[in-house]
Amino acid sequence: MSLSNAWNVATTSLATNAGLTSIVSRNISNAQNSTGYVSAKVANLVTGSSGAAVIQSIADLTNASLFNSMLSSTSAKAAALALSNGVTQLQQTVSDATSTSDSTTAAASPSSLLQTLDTALQTYSSSPSSSSAASAVFSAAQNLTQGLNTASATVQNVRETADQDMVASVATVNSLLSQFQQVNTAIVNGTATGADVTDAQDQRNTILQSLSQQIGVTTSTASNNSMSIYTDSGVTLFDTTPRSVTMAATTTYTASTTGAAVYVDGVPVTGANAIMPIQSGALAGLANLRDTVATQYQSQLDSIAGGLVNAFAETATASPTLPGLFTYAGATSVPGSTLFAGLASEITVSSAVDPAQGGDPTLIRDGGINGAAYVQNSTGAAGYNTLINSDVTALTATQGFPAGTGLAISNSVTGQAAASASWLDGQYQSATNNATYQTTLSSQASQALSNATGVNIDQQMSQMLDFENSYQASAKLISTINSMFTSLLQAVA
Repeated sequence: MSLSNAWNVATTSLATNAGLTSIVSRNISNAQNSTGYVSAKVANLVTGSSGAAVIQSIADLTNASLFNSMLSSTSAKAAALALSNGVTQLQQTVSDATSTSDSTTAAASPSSLLQTLDTALQTYSSSPSSSSAASAVFSAAQNLTQGLNTASATVQNVRETADQDMVASVATVNSLLSQFQQVNTAIVNGTATGADVTDAQDQRNTILQSLSQQIGVTTSTASNNSMSIYTDSGVTLFDTTPRSVTMAATTTYTASTTGAAVYVDGVPVTGANAIMPIQSGALAGLANLRDTVATQYQSQLDSIAGGLVNAFAETATASPTLPGLFTYAGATSVPGSTLFAGLASEITVSSAVDPAQGGDPTLIRDGGINGAAYVQNSTGAAGYNTLINSDVTALTATQGFPAGTGLAISNSVTGQAAASASWLDGQYQSATNNATYQTTLSSQASQALSNATGVNIDQQMSQMLDFENSYQASAKLISTINSMFTSLLQAVA
């Protein structure tokens, strides 16, 4: 090899080592200062005209399988947490009737309040002449209706909050898609000109990770490095330009309210009419909470309220069966096995037995809440307890309940309330366990991706030492060649 060729090799190696050292420095800096997704940058080396290695381009360390796994697990975690957080609030309405101990409210469950009513009725049956026992039954009944009212209000508050969170999530999705378009365009343009787009790719991946928290996504990359995004159900979210994601907010929720669906480019991806419903992401979890779990629990509360009205209804010869101790606004009949949407929010104790409204609690013993035709204790005997005993029996007597509540259609009021508490506790345990599992899975997926493609500071520092040693060797070679050139010139002179 001639001295001039050796000189070219040495100077080229010196420049290459400087470039490699710069890449390592950049990796370390990005890892320490970035809060988003960061992949390690590597140099693509080729043999130059001098025979030395030169940096042709800079690329990211990538692993499509692990990256997609990270996106999927992030979406699953977000959906699980959204559902778990909402179900935890619902579970507080029955926490005193289950084995959990995380209640943060003073409200008792309908199941427990029914037991209190049953105890008060039995006490009143043994002392039917006691006005205090009559008042205790009234108070227990009132507490029960208030408990149902409160539980129903909690359900609708959870649904309303979920709706608000869905609206916020939709806004976030649209914002992220807009950001994605800007970065994706920069990557496509940079790829076309041969520019280093690795930092922009990190930025694009960070946006994808944030997007996957809101909605489950899959991606595909074209030959020009442009990326397309689809929901996990296959609806296009981005293809050169972002698709519009929309949802109309519902400001007030009642038991009969149906929340608005989320649409992607006019295609519903949540709700009963969704042809391609999303499966993961916060939007999917919130939609499941708002439209399925919470509504089913509401229907259970309504069925319990209907069962109470049925159990304590007043009957009389040649007169219609009417609500008795428990009633609701505008009541002209009892619900039977028909679901009365929102009854749990409306049920109340009859004003006829409420002392604060001029009522008389002893009507619980005697009958006649709906007038003289319904009086059972016609003689006014102080020791009469037949009606009280029938009320005690009615609490545990089998009756028909509405279908579609997730509970049995044939049960007692107390059995239905206990089954509802058990159902909700099961939902709570399942949602909590799944959230814990998905959180662990997401952490493992992120760690696996980081191990495969992220910046390992120890490795980078080791490479830094190698490149510095190589740089010093190239510098030493240049110094030696320079000395040889000097000696040669002196010998010629």
